[in-house]
Amino acid sequence: MSSFEYKGVKTKQISFPLGGLGTGCIGLAGNGDLIDWEIYNKPNKGGTNDFTHFAVKAEANGKLVDARILAGDLGPPYMGGMRGPKTNLFGFGPSRATMAGVPHFKNLTFTGEFPIATVLYSDEYFPGEITLTAFNPFIPLNDADSSIPGAFFELEVTNTAAEEMTYTFCLSLNNPLTKGTTINTYQKTDSTHLIKLASSKHTEAEFGYGDLTLATDGETVSYQEYWYRGGGVDNVETFWREFTAVEPLRNRNYAVAGTDATDDVCSMTVSIIIPAGECRKTRYMIAWNFPNCHNYWNLESPTEPLKIWKNYYASLFADSTESARYGLNNWERLFAETLAFKKALFNSTLPEAAIEAISANISILKSPTSLRLEDGSFYGWEGCFPDTGSCEGTCSHVWNYAYALPFLFPKLERSIRNLDYQYNLRDSGSMAFRLQLPLGRERFSFRACVDGQMGGVIKAYRDWKISGDTVWLKSIWEPLKKSLEFAWSPENEDYWDEHKTGVISGVQHHTLDVEMFGANSWLNGFYLAALKAASEMADHLGEADKALEYGQLFERGKQWTDENLFNGAYYYQKIDLKDKTLLDRLQAGESLMGKNTDDVYWNSEAEEIKYQIGEGCGIDQVVAQWHANLCGLGEIFDRNQTRQALQSIYKHNFKKSMREVFNPWRIFSINDEAGTMICDWPEGAVKPAIPLSYAQETMSGFEYQFAVHLIQEGFIDQGVEVVKAIRDRYDGEKRNPWNEIEHGSNYSRSMASYALLNAFSGFEFNLPLQMIGFNPVQLDEQGSFQSFWSLDSAWGVFSIQPGRVELSVLYGELTLKELKLAFLAGVEVTGISLEGEAIPFIRNSISLLFSQADTISKDSSLVIEHE
Repeated sequence: MSSFEYKGVKTKQISFPLGGLGTGCIGLAGNGDLIDWEIYNKPNKGGTNDFTHFAVKAEANGKLVDARILAGDLGPPYMGGMRGPKTNLFGFGPSRATMAGVPHFKNLTFTGEFPIATVLYSDEYFPGEITLTAFNPFIPLNDADSSIPGAFFELEVTNTAAEEMTYTFCLSLNNPLTKGTTINTYQKTDSTHLIKLASSKHTEAEFGYGDLTLATDGETVSYQEYWYRGGGVDNVETFWREFTAVEPLRNRNYAVAGTDATDDVCSMTVSIIIPAGECRKTRYMIAWNFPNCHNYWNLESPTEPLKIWKNYYASLFADSTESARYGLNNWERLFAETLAFKKALFNSTLPEAAIEAISANISILKSPTSLRLEDGSFYGWEGCFPDTGSCEGTCSHVWNYAYALPFLFPKLERSIRNLDYQYNLRDSGSMAFRLQLPLGRERFSFRACVDGQMGGVIKAYRDWKISGDTVWLKSIWEPLKKSLEFAWSPENEDYWDEHKTGVISGVQHHTLDVEMFGANSWLNGFYLAALKAASEMADHLGEADKALEYGQLFERGKQWTDENLFNGAYYYQKIDLKDKTLLDRLQAGESLMGKNTDDVYWNSEAEEIKYQIGEGCGIDQVVAQWHANLCGLGEIFDRNQTRQALQSIYKHNFKKSMREVFNPWRIFSINDEAGTMICDWPEGAVKPAIPLSYAQETMSGFEYQFAVHLIQEGFIDQGVEVVKAIRDRYDGEKRNPWNEIEHGSNYSRSMASYALLNAFSGFEFNLPLQMIGFNPVQLDEQGSFQSFWSLDSAWGVFSIQPGRVELSVLYGELTLKELKLAFLAGVEVTGISLEGEAIPFIRNSISLLFSQADTISKDSSLVIEHE
């Protein structure tokens, strides 16, 4: 069984997100139930929509053969819950609204290959095998079609009986809006059957306004706008009797609203006649429309009216019926393009654990972690608490690690830079690292953070090289320079690089939510990489003086860092923990650890500063080199020292079992699970009495960064071991494979795993120069390799076969002047063709140069033949 298949207890924790970019989602549970209804512009972990389910029946010769809910067993415990109606509470058993007490399928296999999930159902009493395919369009570069607020379901049944059967599928959907105000209305347009679920409570301009739609394009359809309203269990009793009758559903409509206890459920069936041994399919959609957003987590003013903005998808679709019609009418194309992406990714010849990590974490983009603002700009939480976002504002230091969005939807990643430099830059050059909503309100008041602010410069450099859009770069260049030069500005209240030495040694806030004091490679590396990136951008924009200034400062800082912060085994923090005067520059103000006073950072008993690394071995000590490798920025730290540092992290921080590890912080790995700690102090190293925050935690975003960097430097087995350790923790039984956690669910930092693609393929890019390149870290035994790739204008597949290299475009088009293939150095290239037509080229040691730019269009390939 592949790691993408889940059975039995391994389905227990599964919730596979079905939704668009910034639209929220519905979770497909491991047993096929629909759970985690997070469609209301906020997280809603554990949120249900009672009685919503799929069902199926089989008939032959005018008689019912079998009928059951399209779900597997509800997993234990079966004691009941601690909240909700009395009859759902502990001691009453599972809620009847789960439909778990209705006949269902005994055998189930869940296959999750995000963005597509399939569930295979069978049962000895049911004459057929059923496959449910569920998805939402995920088409890199096509952010509109990837932002449809809906869940797509295709149901395929194979007739395993010896005679012709009539199979009837039924989707029942509860109206989740305010009870007593619900309105369910059937509509038919062309070949689409719809039931729209709405409410009379809110006007279109009010928060809370919205609607859902149940839709199908099936041919033989029956429906009920309302289940029977009655007391007790009358609704389910009546529905099941009517569904299992050998006749279509008869519509029921109520002219008056229900009560505040009424579940107004609707149902729609599709019937299909299938000869013995054959199979047929039908399709359903659940679409939603909750267009009005507001800052529910941090009101701008508790006394003024809510300031509401529209979710971006409201500009695409007027209501849920429009998105349902669009989805059904364009199903073939939407699924084909989604499937093309899925195949390109999953056919990459990377280790299975790497593919699993990449695919699982791109699902974060379809979770409530992600929002789209009214103009389509992207906004992200760090993650999700059960009923609210976790840590607002596309936090710059957390999203530093999130490498999926810039390659899969580069336009949306650039929109983050636009918002950042427009709304977060202060007059001094300091930047808020959390964007406040609604746009234009007061900035986040906390001090600037080194890794977030300098990471913004690196990300702008990366996004420019991914897009080739120099006009865009010019539009953010002045604020970008201002943010960089804040490091040595007299207005820098934290004195980062007070004397402009290329070394940051002042008060340094960072992603672990405290301040560092004294020089360290981790945060200074961000500064060095930002200087080097800015130098290159300045040179391209014709600002030679700035290019020289930034470049020389980088060289001085690099030399000092390599010479003074490496202890022979790894990079460390240069600090005298006993020097209380280092706290003198700590300005008063709010801190994530409390007030910035001596009580926070001074340990009076041990007489030393708290929350520092000192002589410890930190997981992020060379993270800036990881960024530089991915962005084509070159050397930030001495390479030999970097490689030694990575080996030290593996030796000291990577724990093959957490059983004997003391961890007072959050527990992301436990017992015999493996993981890589944020910081450890090798034998002989002085450990602060109260060390760096989160030191003993194993946060997967940091771990992926480390694993990718190992792979980049050729330590492939070790890198894969680290990745596998993470994914073994998310096995479907212990944790949800599509929900890596840190400060909440669906944590954005975990998208560092996308960089595994670039590491294994040796992918490089510089679209301002119309150059891309590949240099895989390893080939298989046959000398073959294949990998998905994506940039701003196109995505496709790169493959190597003996004697042949092929660059295919599956979406968009790619214009090239140079193709770097370092692995072909010293090998004779005998010819290059584009769609069978030979094209002229010039060869240098590692590149193929084209005399004129050549464009590879969709479904075309550039083929290189060699000896």
